[in-house]
Amino acid sequence: MNDAPAATAATPVAPYRVLARKYRPRDFSDLIGQEPMVRTLTNAFHAGRIAQAWMLTGVRGVGKTTTARILARALNYKTATLDQPTVDLAEIGEHCQAITEGRHVDVIEMDAASHTGVDNMRDLLEQVRYAPVTARYKVYIIDEVHMLSKSAFNALLKTLEEPPPHVKFIFATTEIRKVPITVLSRCQRFDLRRVESAELMTHLAAIAGKEGVNVENDALAMIARAAEGSVRDSLSLLDQAISHGSGRVEGEAVRAMLGLADRARIIDLFEKLMSGDMAGALAEFRAQYDAGGDPAVILSDLAAFTHFVTRVKFIPEAARDATLSENERVRGEGFARQLNVRVLSRAWQMLLKGLTETRDAPRPVDAAEMVLVRIAHAADLPTLDEALADLPAVSAGAAPPAPAPSRPAGGPTGSLAAMRIVESAPALARAPEPAADAAPSVAVTSLADIAALADVNRDMTFKVLLKRNVRLVRIEPGVLEIGLAEGAPRTLTNDLVDRLNRWTGRRWMVTVAREGGGRTLAEQESEKRENAITDARADPAVAALLSAFPGARIVDVRLPAAPAEDMALIADAPPPASESDDETDL
Repeated sequence: MNDAPAATAATPVAPYRVLARKYRPRDFSDLIGQEPMVRTLTNAFHAGRIAQAWMLTGVRGVGKTTTARILARALNYKTATLDQPTVDLAEIGEHCQAITEGRHVDVIEMDAASHTGVDNMRDLLEQVRYAPVTARYKVYIIDEVHMLSKSAFNALLKTLEEPPPHVKFIFATTEIRKVPITVLSRCQRFDLRRVESAELMTHLAAIAGKEGVNVENDALAMIARAAEGSVRDSLSLLDQAISHGSGRVEGEAVRAMLGLADRARIIDLFEKLMSGDMAGALAEFRAQYDAGGDPAVILSDLAAFTHFVTRVKFIPEAARDATLSENERVRGEGFARQLNVRVLSRAWQMLLKGLTETRDAPRPVDAAEMVLVRIAHAADLPTLDEALADLPAVSAGAAPPAPAPSRPAGGPTGSLAAMRIVESAPALARAPEPAADAAPSVAVTSLADIAALADVNRDMTFKVLLKRNVRLVRIEPGVLEIGLAEGAPRTLTNDLVDRLNRWTGRRWMVTVAREGGGRTLAEQESEKRENAITDARADPAVAALLSAFPGARIVDVRLPAAPAEDMALIADAPPPASESDDETDL
């Protein structure tokens, strides 16, 4: 006889629920980061001013669908002691569980991404006229509503404007701009905002505590940053990190899981780039690449740190972000004090452009290294302020600055600084070095002198453009300030610098004033022409001719001193209006 105890039935194992579903908010008090919306809804419910339709918009994972279900609970709340809409959902009501689980007969959820057509909308609206089965309101929750077709939206409009009293609509979308304004105007809109990183870290830490998981602060910070304000994404990443670390979540494990570069090493790379240490920057980048860092991710992290330093420069409180390590905070504040805004902006633009090049390149690591080479070289270039400070000496005819000594260890040479390339500015033209065979120095004191130089050099096209478009504001040896007529060619300023340098044998700086300036040479000559015609009419001989030939008029007065090519300006001017078709021109 076998005395062994009978085998007991195996205890069923409950299916695992991911954290994003397990800790889904069940009432308004559980929602994080959406206090303005909760406050508005609370006041509306207390005052009995409940809308007929709501539009919930925001990025993925901030709680649009969850809020819609909580709102459906609030509309249909009923307990043994309370039977009216309310936002106080502490006690589980008669309909709450079914609504939360998405299986209530009177709360209809529809995914507009898979029911886009007008026929789907007609089927839905056909049921609107029927009263709810058990609940107070029949609630229609339409997710990703922007995916509906134009015809479906049109079919919805009339019902949405005048719905039956027992019907409420709740729409959710991530693309609010794609929703027709005719629909938006019939809804009460709530913009669900991204959750701040510090608030996300607190929320994740609380959930980790409930799960009995030990999580390092650095790991929480990385998860919160990667989630970009999405609660659902942060919980999914935490779920993955717990599995990755077998119950313990460490910073290094999360960094490896997310494919992130070491933040401290990113700051080291940033420091080498800003100091112009090209060899050191390339060595650090290659070390991060060999350790498994993705070239595009490294550049992206560099861009993010550049943005952080720039932000701290203007908003010192930004360094108090809870997701930042002490190393990032201290060194970021140091860089913000030392670096010029234009240097940071230049680095940001190069990184932004370099990211696209790196992602599209057949060899991303090579492309990323070339981006770093450009940034390290640019660290030696002067800022606009420094370049402008050197311009008075240059404009006075002084020799350019001597080349600085070369940097050690293969760094960029100081000869780049000697080039003194002026950063681009709206009203400043770059002054290139005059050619080796430039003409001897020529005095220029007016626009007429420049026009005369164009005559000597047989550049008639430039002369005509000069006369029509340039207004003199100020002229000194090597310095010319001008105004430009409306419609002047964009290249005219640079063309003027180039020709002055070649024709006068010296370097010129040409600036464009926002306003002011005298008349153009063409306007001056036109005025002279009109005065000459007026004087001609007063001449007795001409007056006699005009009298002898009725209908005759003076078209032009040729001045012996005027060069023939200047007549191109006069030829372009429209003649005076004719009084009759049979007039004779003199």
